[in-house]
Amino acid sequence: MSDSPALNLTIATRESRLALWQAEHVQALLQARGHTVQLLGMTTQGDQILDRALSKVGGKGLFVKELEVALEQGRADLAVHSLKDVPMELPPGFMLACVMQREDPRDAWVSPHCADLPDLPPGAVVGTSSLRRVVLLREALQRIGRHDVRIEPLRGNLDTRLRKLDEGQYHAIVLAAAGLKRLKLEARIRKIFSPAEMLPAAGQGALGIEVRHHRAEVVQALAPLADRATWWAVTAERAVSRTMGGSCSMPLAAFSTWVQPPDAREGVLRLDAAWGDPEGQGPLLRSSGQARIVSREDADALGVEVAQALRRAGAPGGRSAA
Repeated sequence: MSDSPALNLTIATRESRLALWQAEHVQALLQARGHTVQLLGMTTQGDQILDRALSKVGGKGLFVKELEVALEQGRADLAVHSLKDVPMELPPGFMLACVMQREDPRDAWVSPHCADLPDLPPGAVVGTSSLRRVVLLREALQRIGRHDVRIEPLRGNLDTRLRKLDEGQYHAIVLAAAGLKRLKLEARIRKIFSPAEMLPAAGQGALGIEVRHHRAEVVQALAPLADRATWWAVTAERAVSRTMGGSCSMPLAAFSTWVQPPDAREGVLRLDAAWGDPEGQGPLLRSSGQARIVSREDADALGVEVAQALRRAGAPGGRSAA
């Protein structure tokens, strides 16, 4: 049972199989604490626009806007998101009430025939939805002299992307390992990239729960689901993106690792970031930093510091609400 009063809650969620898994996961955890929880399935603009890259039509915020409308209208009490889809700055009146323990944050290589990049046939096509992955894949391919490989856009939910691969539209695709693992599709993974090979996106693998700012009783109900180590880590990562003006239209990576995991009071966090030109002009730029963390404010400050170092190295960007 929860220490907070039992509530009757509605979760706003996208209707993809992965989004429903995430919402049902939160539903089960809240029900185990004595709350009554139902789901409100919705289709977002991001789900509807499949013929253009997200970076061309408004970014990953398209996956959350309709859910926020449901919260604002009182049709739902909370929304469960993949944190990497959540804009770095929320609209007035909304807050990130909970960040849950992270699943695998790394990227996965999925291919029916090719175990790794060097195994791709001449003129191969690799699919990804992410500008971050485009610049990191391009650098990896250049390192092994594979200038013949094309990197092409890949849209749709997880099942749609796998179907396009199986139909032969791509020789390989790169996906978040977390989604594949959550849907018990680990068998599709041929290789998991280490962060050194492909630095993850800010918040990748973590679930964030959004609520209206005034819903103190919902915030209290969600508190037992939060994971402090994950929340501090992703706060640093998201601060890099926010400071750089980042959204999915920016080819930016940011990933935190605990050098000393937080105990009752503090921990030591390392943060790595990378930026690459989407047109392939110039080298991949990197920065990193490390700090003792005792609060989310400390984690945020580390992210700002690492972002500023990335800009000093030559990466463009500026603070925006993207």
